[in-house]
Amino acid sequence: MRIGILGTGNMADALGTHWARAGHRLTVGGRNPSRARQLAERIGHGARSGDLRAAAADAEVVLVALPFGTGAEVVRALAEPLAGRALVDCANPVGPGFRLLTGHGPSAAEQLAAAAPGAHVVKAFNLCHEDVWRMRPPVFDGRPLAVPLCGDDPTALEQVTTLVRDLGCTPLAAGPLDRAGLLEATAALFIGLWVGTEADAQAIAPPLAYASGPAES
Repeated sequence: MRIGILGTGNMADALGTHWARAGHRLTVGGRNPSRARQLAERIGHGARSGDLRAAAADAEVVLVALPFGTGAEVVRALAEPLAGRALVDCANPVGPGFRLLTGHGPSAAEQLAAAAPGAHVVKAFNLCHEDVWRMRPPVFDGRPLAVPLCGDDPTALEQVTTLVRDLGCTPLAAGPLDRAGLLEATAALFIGLWVGTEADAQAIAPPLAYASGPAES
């Protein structure tokens, strides 16, 4: 698969490295050509570098690995070459006090969709720190990490499902794109628990067998 990456930060590095190792053809795009080139060289496995437009144009799937706000600005400028492509949003619009910067408005993923209406946005990879995505693979207590996906286009969801599996993770259908805000709110909650109170966020949910209450004896 041809993958374009918009951004040269930690998420671009962590996810891109896995996908390059899996045999996908990567183009890293950045506003700073030197940083894009350095990241492509670090990823290796034939990864190339270019500007943001080059990364978007020569791809089937494009990862938007940019901060909230910047992502929509960049995507709006690239709306034409992004048309028809799967656009993966991994951003967390979380601000001071672990509150959502989107407020009661559209999610970060929906803002990308509005900025590039011809693209097929999928929300994914936003619930974990970049170092979790560097693991080979992310497995905890013998169970692969599950990655929820929100999106509307079946082909785009299928493509991102493949990329999830290439990380050694389990894809989890989480509904259409209008549920992406729930993933972003979950991230805000988890980050607040992890950072603010050092609580184990996993402990707040019972196992699936008990999700609707204990079975009657």
